[in-house]
Parts: sequence; C-alpha cells; structure tokens
Amino acid sequence: MNARFDLAWRKRLQLGFLLILFVLGWWGFTTISHRSGAVPPTVVQTSERTSDPTTLEREARFLYESGQFQGSARGFQAAAEAFAARGDALGQAGSYTYQGMALYELGQFIEARQAVEASWQVLADVPPSERRAVEAQAAIALGRVRLALGDAQSALEIWQDAAVRYAELGDPLGELGALTNQAIALQALGLYRRSQTLLETVTERLNDRPDDRLKVAALTDLGVALQVIGDLQESRIVLERTLEISRGLEAIPEQSVVLQALGQTTQALGDLEAADEFYQQAAQQATNPTVASIVQLNRARTAVDREDWPTAIDLLATVEGRLLSLPPSRDAVYATVNFVETRLQLEPHAAANLSVLADFLAVAIERSRTLQDPRAEAYALGELGHLYERQQQWTNALDLTQLALETVSSLNTPDITAQWQAQLGRLYQQLGEFDNATTAYTEAVKQLQALSHDLVTINPEVRLSFRDSVEPIYRDLVSLLLADDPTQAELQQARQTIEALQLAELENFFREACLEARPTQIDGIDPHAAAIYPIVLSDRLEVILSMPGEPLRSYRTAIPETQLEEKLSRMRQALSLSFPKDQRLALYTQLYDWLLRPAEPYLQQSAVETLVFVLDGSLRNLPMSVLYDGERYALERYRLALTPGLQLLESRPLDNRRLQAVIGGLSEGRQGFAALPEVQSEVRRIADEIPAQIQLDREFTTESTREALSRTSSPVLHLATHGQFSSDANETFIVTWDGKLPVSELGTFLKRRDERRSGALELLVLSACQTARGDDRAVLGLAGLAVESGARSTIATLWAVRDRSTANLMVEFYRQLAIPGTTKAEALRQAQLSLLVQSDYEHPFFWAPFVLVGNWM
Repeated sequence: MNARFDLAWRKRLQLGFLLILFVLGWWGFTTISHRSGAVPPTVVQTSERTSDPTTLEREARFLYESGQFQGSARGFQAAAEAFAARGDALGQAGSYTYQGMALYELGQFIEARQAVEASWQVLADVPPSERRAVEAQAAIALGRVRLALGDAQSALEIWQDAAVRYAELGDPLGELGALTNQAIALQALGLYRRSQTLLETVTERLNDRPDDRLKVAALTDLGVALQVIGDLQESRIVLERTLEISRGLEAIPEQSVVLQALGQTTQALGDLEAADEFYQQAAQQATNPTVASIVQLNRARTAVDREDWPTAIDLLATVEGRLLSLPPSRDAVYATVNFVETRLQLEPHAAANLSVLADFLAVAIERSRTLQDPRAEAYALGELGHLYERQQQWTNALDLTQLALETVSSLNTPDITAQWQAQLGRLYQQLGEFDNATTAYTEAVKQLQALSHDLVTINPEVRLSFRDSVEPIYRDLVSLLLADDPTQAELQQARQTIEALQLAELENFFREACLEARPTQIDGIDPHAAAIYPIVLSDRLEVILSMPGEPLRSYRTAIPETQLEEKLSRMRQALSLSFPKDQRLALYTQLYDWLLRPAEPYLQQSAVETLVFVLDGSLRNLPMSVLYDGERYALERYRLALTPGLQLLESRPLDNRRLQAVIGGLSEGRQGFAALPEVQSEVRRIADEIPAQIQLDREFTTESTREALSRTSSPVLHLATHGQFSSDANETFIVTWDGKLPVSELGTFLKRRDERRSGALELLVLSACQTARGDDRAVLGLAGLAVESGARSTIATLWAVRDRSTANLMVEFYRQLAIPGTTKAEALRQAQLSLLVQSDYEHPFFWAPFVLVGNWM
C-alpha cells in the first residue's frame, strides 16, 4: 500500500485541529511547546507526583503535544479529579474536555464523548455568566467527537451554538474557529456550496484582522481546512499569504508549520518541485528532532514521486541515523513506519536490508505499546506483516496482520482496517483460502466506502493513493468473486463493487464525498435496455450482462491487462482519418467479440433496444457506437448510452413538450483555442428548431450564462465552445469569452439554479470539447462533469471534431428530440446516422465521438 505519512502536520490536517485547540484556550501553550523545541517528557504517572491540578494539567498537555495520548488522557483525568477536590468546577470541566480530545486521538470516540459530556454535567452547577467560555470550548470538542461518530448534523448544530457563544463573548477568533468547523460538518453532510460560502466568510474576516501571530495560526488552519474539503488551489493561495505574513512578523516557528502545510498542499496538487522547496525550508527551521525527521521523510516521499532515486536514498540515509534516538511518541512511531515503507519502495534501485527494517519496526511496536497507543501499534504491526509478505513468509505475515486488526478492533479506524484487511485478503489468496480472502476484501471495500464519506478520518498519516492503493482492492475483490463459475449472489456483489469503484473514482476526482448512490435495477428504468459492465482485471476482461427480468450473466476473455491496454490504445488510434479501414474494422470486430458477441442471443431474445455501458479503465476512451459485428456498427442496431453506474441515474424521461434551451457559443478564438466559425450557424439553426436564449461570442461570459439560467427553467443548456476533459478536476473546463469555466464552478451555479427553480437541468450539451492529451484517464473528466453539473443527461465529444459536421449533427439532434416520445438516446442515434449515410462524413471520426452520459430516456 502506498500510504502517506505526514506526521508533524497530522493534528493540523484533521479539520483545522490547532484552531480547535486555540478556541479551547490552549493556543498559548502549544505555541510555547513548538517555539521552544523542548522535548516533552515521557509518560509519567503525574497523579503520583503531585496533587496540584494546574501542574497535572500542564504535564498532561505536554504529553498530548508529544503524541503520548494515553498518558495524556490519564493526566487530564487526574487533573479533573484534583480540580474537583478543590471545588474548582471550571478547571474540572476544562480538564474533562482536554481528556476527551486525548481519547479522541486514540480512536476511543465513545469514551471521548463521555469525557466531554462529563464536562457539560460539571458546568451545569456553575452560574451561566461564569461558565459561558468553558461551555464554548467544550462545544468545539464535543462537535469534533460527534462528527467522528458519524453524526455530522449534530456536530454542525453544536458548532453553530459555539459560534454564537463566542460572538457573545466578544471572541472573534473563537467564533471563526467554530465557523471553520461548521464548514467541515457541512461538507460531510454534502452541503458543499454552503461549506464553501462559509469558508469564504472566514477568509474575508481574517483578512480584515491586523497581522499578528494569532492571525497566522488561524489562516494556517483555514488553509488546512480548505485542503481537507478538496479546494487545493484556494488552500495554496491562503497558505502562501499566511507565509508572507509570518515572514513579515519574523515568526519563525509559525513559518515552519505553514511551510509544512504548503508542502502538503503543493504535493497534493502535483507540484512536486514546489513541495520539495517548501519542505526544505521547513526542515531548515525545524528545531524539534522528530519534526525535522518527519519533514525529511516528506522530502524523500516527494523525491520518490519525482523518481529522483539518488535524492530519496540520501534523504532516507540521513533519517535512518536519527530514528532510534527520537523521543517516544506517536509521531516517532509513524515516522519509523513511514521510513520502512518508503525504503521498500526504493528496493529496485537500492537493495534494502530487510532484517534491519524489521528491527526498526520491532522498536516502533515496542514504543507504541509503551505509549499504550493501539492505533500506532496497529500501523507498525501491519507494516511488519507486509515486510514478511515481501519475503513470502505467508503464515508469519498472516499472524501479524491479524494481530494488527485485532489491536484496533474496538476502535473506529476505517483507514487502518481497510489497509490491513486488503493485506489479509492477499495473504489468504497466497495460502489458497479463497473464501477467507473474499471475506477480507469485502471488509476492506466496506471500510474504504466508510472512509470516503468520513472526512474526519482522512488523515495524512494514511493518505491513500487512489490509483495505486484504493482501486486495486476493488478489482481484487471482483476478480475473486468472478473466478470459475460465479453464483448470482457473487455476480450481484461484483456488479455492486464495480459500481462502487466508479463512484469512488468520481469522489476522488472531486476530492469530496459528493455523490448520493441509490441501488437501482435496469428493470426499473427501461424494460428494453440492457446494462453492460466490462471489467478490466489483471489477467482477463470480464463482462457482466444485466437485462430486465433476467438473471445476471458473465463471460470473459483471457488477456493480460498490459496486452489489453495495448489493444485499446490501438483501437483509439484506429479512429483517425488516416488509419486503414480494414484494420479499423478488424479491431472493432474484435472488441465486439469481447463485449457483445456472447450476449447476442440474450439481447435478441429480450428485444433489447438500448445498450447502457458502465465502462471501465481505458475502455472509457472508446466510443461504443463503433463496435462492429462484421456487417453493421452497433449504432445501426442499438441506442447507446454511458453511465458511471445505474445507482447515479435519474430515471425520468424528458418531456419533449416543454423543450427550450439556453445556448452559449464561441465562434472566435479565445484563451488559446482556435476559432469555430460554424458555431454561429449551429446556434442559429438550433434556435430554428426549438425556442432558445442565445449568447454568442462577447455575450457568452460566465456571468451572463449564470444570469440566463437563473431567469429561466429551460431544461437544456447547449454550449457550443471549446472545452477540455481531464482526470484532474482543475484541468476540466469550458471556454467562455472571459476565461475558462472550471467544472466545479459550472456545477455550482447549475445546482444553485436548480435550488431556486422547479425542475432540474435535463440535458447539458457540449458540442466542441475534447479530452486532454497524454491523459489516459481524461474521460473521467467527462463523467465528472456529467455528475457535477446536476444534469440528468450530458452529451459531449471524446475528441475535437470538424465544426461543420458537428453543426449538422446538432441541428438534426434537436429536430429529432422535438418529436414527442423520442428519447435522448434515439435522437442522438438518428443524428449520428444522418452523418453516417453521407459520403463526406461516413468515417467514424465524424459521428462516433458524440456520447450520451446519464439518463438515456
């Protein structure tokens, strides 16, 4: 697994954690500990040394900051008892609140909630005027715990109350901390626009404050919160502004924290050179040996991402000599595990001494047990199991992996559980225990799904790389389920798993758990449609066929994934005008043989009229309309549609009687894209077919389009302009006169329009877009746009096409769509056929790139 451990920054990334501590009244203390670079004490039984509650609380805070959470929790418990003995209810309540946060870090969420609720109970006997500030602090902590327990609505309400309390107290930074946390809760509830608006408010209010160190701390946490919700570009802007302020203040310790945060954000953005530079600067300013080691490990990870092997080797050699001398803490344990994992990734370029690495992990395990930190212990145990797995010592690896899972079995740790359940599945496969392997992989997928919807557990200590770490777990499970002769239950689970993977890909694309899935059968949508699920596995291509009223069926082609990818790449090349026709037809006959030939008898028997493809991997780069049975294209026999999954479909058909459109277009070259002279004709001719509001060239701006949509309930938005689809949401955009409209912004104002007016956007048409060159997953951007826009259906192009043929096709499409009872899929099919029968446009290059994504009705 490619887990990313970013340890010094861990507490910051968890939903603006230091801002929470600030509003808890802890900021001054944490600032002192970071600035001094002092090494916190090891775990001590503070209650045996002193009965002074203030001393007990101070020592417990040091333990917390050193990552010794179990000792910290005990210390806060002792402090609470000592405050109670003195009759100091406010001190007692504060210590219970801090104890709750320590237990939270240990993953003991129920106990954490009980501790914070004990704080509330103590405060009940304190006069309201005296308890208000401590109540607000407890509210911040309680909301944190409620969110961890999955109750985002409760967390939101608690933080709203906390914001009011801080406002009444005249504490603006406390109020902003509560608002920042509200934004996280809103994100978890799927209310992304409200979340974004709230963070914008926080930003504006912070910018209005004079520059000081508290502003630096608050802005840093805002930048981190923006990263958590996936707004990486804005996170970078905020953090770079924060760095500028901290340098003006000569606030060296704060600079180190900001630099680490910037390293994380730029690394997530893929700007590895910038990330390395920020990490280098952070390392130069780090005074704590654990922090210094962590930053160097981050640099090593960045070097690995850049495939700069010599630099990575040198950085790891520097860290290796420090690890065993680091003070005991969770961060030190994580740093050790991170070191081992990163060192193993360098093995092809520099042989690793596995015995030495095992010794490092043994020390990490012993330290975590001394700290009584089951989460850290589970990481170290699982990584040691992985080390044995690499040496093919299957039984030892299995025992260690099971022990890692048992260690956190009572905790809410989907990130850890998913990682080690997948490892358990691999090990059971090696031992030939396939039922156990299936069970383990099923649990791993379940935990990944929980993780994708639980922002509070997405820690940088286990920031999973989707393509390298998450996706293979889904595919390994599907491979096991479809082995040999699968049962109906296994086929259903395999179909659900591959749809879950499609959903996870889109959520990873947007960096937010943004999609509401509803289990849907093809029977309930269209009795004359069949769903085709091609699934790319390491050793074969599987296909699941789903038809109304019929059991699921599957068939397969034995072909290694690398060979399949080469074939699919060749098939994409075959759609160019210069490719020989006979070779193109042969390639697409082969693809027909793989995907549809085995299904032909069932399709004919059930009189299927529409094929709905849930495409996988590089198959998404190919138009299914070109599948060739030896005599005809699939387009000539079937209506065709694509969907990321039936669970995302809105199944209502289009009401042709109220067909009208908002049309925007660019005929002139803008933003570095070429002119589209036929757009004027396209727009005018479409307006002759259906009622339309037109915005062309200078009138086609982002704002004018937003206003037009807000004034009308038109079910169709047609954009005749350049655009690009990419696997990166930031590189998926539509070109307007005044700029590039990102997919996320387009989706935002389309959804706002739907909230204000009755009726969703039925159809979004993009007639001149293309996929990003060199991006083998660029079509993910098309699926992402289709989902994010809120449109029930989207029509777009897989590659840039001639604008004259496009204009002809689009006019015919709307002519067909205006006929009562005509479905969107049939209207597009007839429009494509109208080109196919013309000698000038019979080549698939002209008609095949147009695809319908979503509801085909």
